[in-house]
Amino acid sequence: GARSRFENGIRISDPESIDLIKMAAFDVAHRVITALSGHRISAVIGNWARARARGVIDGVDFLRTGVVDRLRVGEVIQILDKGTVVIFPCVGHNDIGLPYNLSSEELTISIARALHAAKVFHLGAYPVMSHPDWTIPEDFKNLDGGRIFRVTAKGARELLAMNPNKPNREVLGYSAEACEGGITRVHILDGRQPGVLLKEIFSNLGVGTMVFADDYERIRPMESSDITGVLGIMNPLIEKKVLVRRTREELESIKKDFMVYAMDGVVHGCAALHIHQDACAEIAGVSVDPRYAQLGIGAKLISRLLEKAAAEGMTRVFVLTTQTADWFLAMGFKEASLSDLPASKSTAYNPVRNSRILIKSLSPSCHKISHCKP
Repeated sequence: GARSRFENGIRISDPESIDLIKMAAFDVAHRVITALSGHRISAVIGNWARARARGVIDGVDFLRTGVVDRLRVGEVIQILDKGTVVIFPCVGHNDIGLPYNLSSEELTISIARALHAAKVFHLGAYPVMSHPDWTIPEDFKNLDGGRIFRVTAKGARELLAMNPNKPNREVLGYSAEACEGGITRVHILDGRQPGVLLKEIFSNLGVGTMVFADDYERIRPMESSDITGVLGIMNPLIEKKVLVRRTREELESIKKDFMVYAMDGVVHGCAALHIHQDACAEIAGVSVDPRYAQLGIGAKLISRLLEKAAAEGMTRVFVLTTQTADWFLAMGFKEASLSDLPASKSTAYNPVRNSRILIKSLSPSCHKISHCKP
């Protein structure tokens, strides 16, 4: 068979091989349609991507390898609105009909950005990114048994600089670019693993590598200098009886339990994770500046605390709430009773406040939260 040449991880597609590439691309597309048809899901293959030549880079002519020039997004949206799945082969044509081989990863990210997607999943023959196979910075902490389960867009750029000859370089680079362009999270998954998509979605630390926008990294442990800002966010909720009153001294004594969401040094949200016995933890003090509620800060804080709880070996997380039960229920918490609480909390329960008790199980799975806006 024909052998491909690569330059910096990019396939060089010569004119003689482009017909074979087209055959392979459309064969894969038809296989997807066949699989969807078996589940009565409508799908359509289309040529909504316009391409242009990648050209000559550092003296290397990429021949019939192209880049995405533009997308006919309006047509795609109309099809999606009808409940039909759209399938893009990794072949695009220029304005005079000349076909080019497109990177599937680049095409995916171009589509996602054009559709203003919040999340992208790359499913392919991507080996799991792990240390020591990948060189990592000394202070890198996002490891799960050696697997790099999470990295910021900036961190992904650092990994690329430190690992010049790794098989996942192209998809990692496009994932970082996607997050820099407004997509919240990109998941890189080994599609050869059975059930990998469900495992990634419904397990707390996933099974692949998640690249996320730096916005997600604005969540950090609370510092003493944050307390004034935290109180400023909490006080309106305290006055409305949503939160229990806390003093500056109380917050100082439990600051290690709190995480804050800060931008440019200003706190816009906070939440705490209190550890109890019996592998049970409590989420409390969830507060968000209402001027920034549209950013989904509360959901991001809860998601981070759930990950922290799971990493510390907790199997259940509970919350006591008087006015925000619907919000927590939408994030997978379930109604519970006083007897479900650890003894240290059930004995301190205030019947006058009469808070509703909600619990979320972290075993065997814990949802990552991205759809809630409060």
